[in-house]
Amino acid sequence: MTIEEILALEEGQTFDRKSIRIDSKTLAEPLCTFANADGGIIAIGITNSKRQIEGVDGDISKLNDLLRVPLDYCSPTVEVRTELVPCNDMHGNDNHVLLMFVEPSMQVHANQADEVYMRVGDKSKKLSFEDRTQLMYDKGTRYFEDSPVADAELDDIDMDYVQEYIRKIGYSKTPLEYLKENKGFVKEKNGKLLISTAAILLFGKYPQTYYPRARVRFIRYEGTEEKFGTHMNVITDVIFDGNILKMAKDSISFLDTQIKEKTYLGQDGMFVTEEEYPKFVRQEIVVNAITHRDYSIKGTDIQIKMFDDKIVVESPGKLPGLVKPENIRTTHFTRNPKIAEFLKAYKYVKEYGEGVNRMIDEMQAVGLPEPVFYRNNFMLQTIVKNGERNEKVPIEAQKVPIENEKVPIDPPKVPIEKLIDEKSISEIMKRSIVDFYNGIEPNRIFGRKEVSEILGYSDRNAGKIIAFMKTLNIIEPVKGKGKGKYIFKLDNLDE
Repeated sequence: MTIEEILALEEGQTFDRKSIRIDSKTLAEPLCTFANADGGIIAIGITNSKRQIEGVDGDISKLNDLLRVPLDYCSPTVEVRTELVPCNDMHGNDNHVLLMFVEPSMQVHANQADEVYMRVGDKSKKLSFEDRTQLMYDKGTRYFEDSPVADAELDDIDMDYVQEYIRKIGYSKTPLEYLKENKGFVKEKNGKLLISTAAILLFGKYPQTYYPRARVRFIRYEGTEEKFGTHMNVITDVIFDGNILKMAKDSISFLDTQIKEKTYLGQDGMFVTEEEYPKFVRQEIVVNAITHRDYSIKGTDIQIKMFDDKIVVESPGKLPGLVKPENIRTTHFTRNPKIAEFLKAYKYVKEYGEGVNRMIDEMQAVGLPEPVFYRNNFMLQTIVKNGERNEKVPIEAQKVPIENEKVPIDPPKVPIEKLIDEKSISEIMKRSIVDFYNGIEPNRIFGRKEVSEILGYSDRNAGKIIAFMKTLNIIEPVKGKGKGKYIFKLDNLDE
């Protein structure tokens, strides 16, 4: 990154600039803030108001103090990578600006006063005790994208594709060096290379080998309601798979072909052509679903359902992090920060947190209703209407509109790993149980069929999974629902 690029950046969700004169304790706040949110870059040696370059070479003692802030004033320590960028300061002398690169962390970081902050736009927001507790839960489930993929090998990665990406972001080393040295895409443990979920989803030759339902399904219906059985009204049913970028490109391009246009004579005597949904809105609802879906839920895919009067996008997972009904327009929390950063490089993700606001503004600008968000047990549903038909959208009773601030968002599941980490079973069996628990809706009754669907196992192997869970005393049989039906024992999972 050059000094010209640094000066051109606007302060926001992932960038901040500070004077070299900043107090060490004060610097701890933005460091913890970035680590608690989506990561970011702090440029030190540039005045905040006029963007004048002070540089950092004039006071080496002060510079060393600032470099120790992540260790001395952040609890736990914030991991920071630093870089000195050469420049000419405001006096015309050779100098440097210090860049501090902060990765999003799996832990909750506090400053020396035991205060926890989150980044909201270009500001740091102090969290209440309740929000701080919620953040601790969310970070425990947030980084599924960092978990290693069992049996994945380096040969599963398309190195040409990695090369294309690092060329785009200006990384000068080899693709393999990038994967090993950045974001934990590839790690080595006991002489074996471990490939992360994010690496497979972003750069895999065919990610669906390991995540069969990590895909986008487009369904076009005739009419305004989804019908079943003899009344089934499906016109088009298309699957889009491949890596994250391919899914985004293909599904957005196909959706564009399904949009109606209306041409009429405007007041100035010129013909005007309008689409039934703004292009940005169409793209954003698809990109949001791909970026923020919970990839640990393996039993279903993202579905784009198009009706005569609306588009409904269903994405596995709930509202991420601290996003709540009352702050959805102002609060941002990325469940998959590596996927978000990747799509941002390709201009699919704009400035973090901008999407919902801009969708609302663009729908209002053309006289259409605002997008509406619903949730059920494990699915987030986004609805945009074209304004031509039915004012009301029929939604099942259990799907509660999130704009009703009196309705609490369901608490996250208790991590089942805590209950089985010390048990004497194989790592493969542990992973299978964790994947099934994360993939099934809360309080759902299940049998071999559900285990097979979520894990992609044979009926026999599904029976083995159930037998192990019975041995671990984490499930119990359910009477009156047929033979071989079970439910997770919530009393055990709350321990």
